[in-house]
Amino acid sequence: MTTQRAPGPARTAAPTGSQLTGSRPTVAGAVDLARPLRVADLRRVAAGVRVEVPAQVRDRVARGRGHLRTVLGDDDRPVYGATTGFGALVGFAGRDDEADQCDNTLAHLGAGHGPEIDPAVARATVLVRAWSLAQGVSGVSPRVVEGLAAMLATPFAPAMPRYGSVGASGDLIPLAYAAQSLRGRGWAYLDGERLPAGEALTRAGLSPLVLDGRDALALVNGTSLTTAALALALHGVRAAHRAAQSLSCLLVDVLGCDPGQFLHPRLISAYGHPGAVDVAARMRVLLDGAVPSGGRPLQEAYSIRCVPQLLGAAEDALRYVDGVVAADLRGVSDNPLFFPDEDLVLHGGNFFGQPAAFAADLLGTVAAQLGNLVERQLDLLVDPARNGGLPPMLAAGPGRQHGLQGVQLASTALVAEIRRNATPAGMQSLPTNLHNQDVVPFGTQAALRAVEQAELLRLLCGSLAVGLRQAVHVGARTPTAPGCAELLDRLVEVVPAIDPDRPLDADVVRAAELLDELTALPDES
Repeated sequence: MTTQRAPGPARTAAPTGSQLTGSRPTVAGAVDLARPLRVADLRRVAAGVRVEVPAQVRDRVARGRGHLRTVLGDDDRPVYGATTGFGALVGFAGRDDEADQCDNTLAHLGAGHGPEIDPAVARATVLVRAWSLAQGVSGVSPRVVEGLAAMLATPFAPAMPRYGSVGASGDLIPLAYAAQSLRGRGWAYLDGERLPAGEALTRAGLSPLVLDGRDALALVNGTSLTTAALALALHGVRAAHRAAQSLSCLLVDVLGCDPGQFLHPRLISAYGHPGAVDVAARMRVLLDGAVPSGGRPLQEAYSIRCVPQLLGAAEDALRYVDGVVAADLRGVSDNPLFFPDEDLVLHGGNFFGQPAAFAADLLGTVAAQLGNLVERQLDLLVDPARNGGLPPMLAAGPGRQHGLQGVQLASTALVAEIRRNATPAGMQSLPTNLHNQDVVPFGTQAALRAVEQAELLRLLCGSLAVGLRQAVHVGARTPTAPGCAELLDRLVEVVPAIDPDRPLDADVVRAAELLDELTALPDES
């Protein structure tokens, strides 16, 4: 591939006509393949960003490639996928011609089904794969890494099917479609438009990627889709977790609850869990200055009283997922691996995505319980028996108007969908491939489901935000804590009062977008 761009407007901010050379000036916000990947990198590259391939990266990739060539010159040293068949057919010789070996590798994996993966996830997958190959232990051609980087500087995204990967031997089938797309075969997306891959490459100013057998196998023999989806899902659930903290504080304040009881530092420190301690501390900051109404029960419902314990447990779980994602993003997922300095070719299981499978399942559980909390808080808020006497469904004129009734119904459906998708996948192993893959992790589907759960959870948070804004309109007190008052003011700016009734789907989305903005961490801006 080249980085020459076709004339005309482009979605990305990457300069046109640049070459992938070590002397190229660094572009602000670029992703450097010489440095560890971060979740923020995957989010930025989904929208298009320059990916730097420094000279040191090209040198180590070339050194690994040279070692492969040396090994292939020795008839006594077989190399899986380069001189042999694949999977259960490893005991048979591969094709003599390297181009034929590439075609054979990718052709037999063209067996995916289902809807296509979000192009943003597909682009993040390419970045993860590029970083792994850039470590120089996969034996690929330098042109492969440079070609992936060139693709990411354009709005091109490979079309990849949702179903086909078992998360072992890498995400073979979806990554094979990605590789074919980069070769100009199959389908691709350009600026969100689905096109024949060859046409998309031409429009993007790219030339088809040329691969041999080892290149092709290295592109598919890793869990880069699983890792990318897990990382993006983690970001989404973390954002919702922060939003749930802020919304819980606003709920406490508008209802007049006493946070000095259930958030007291002595109480929380006695609980002993670090996540709860940290969540409670952040909530106390936002609720600083809150004045209890004096009219609430001594002990609030669990959806208020146990928020620091629930969100704290979620924080502890998310920190575990943080660690798995960080390890995946700095690890090499491939087989075999080549170590030139020791003259080693090692065949093993670094393409086995069990860590990500466990983490994705845990993330789905966290998303489900966060969804339960937010939905229950909304249910409490619209119920006059528990909301301090506010109108039912927060309707400005009950009977003639219906307020949050539709939103509350939709929230029930959203949380049910999140919970349905929280069934663990990482222990549902099924043997396949003539029992060569006799135990598999199924992390790919768990991670892709987590991406969807995170988006539904985001909409649940937007729904609660709309409810809190409406509660003040129909009689709830204005917040007494300055931090909560500021949050309400921002909500009022984007969500008009529901009086009279109107469709609220767009309001929920606007509220969710505002929460994204208000809870974003510095490296997410």
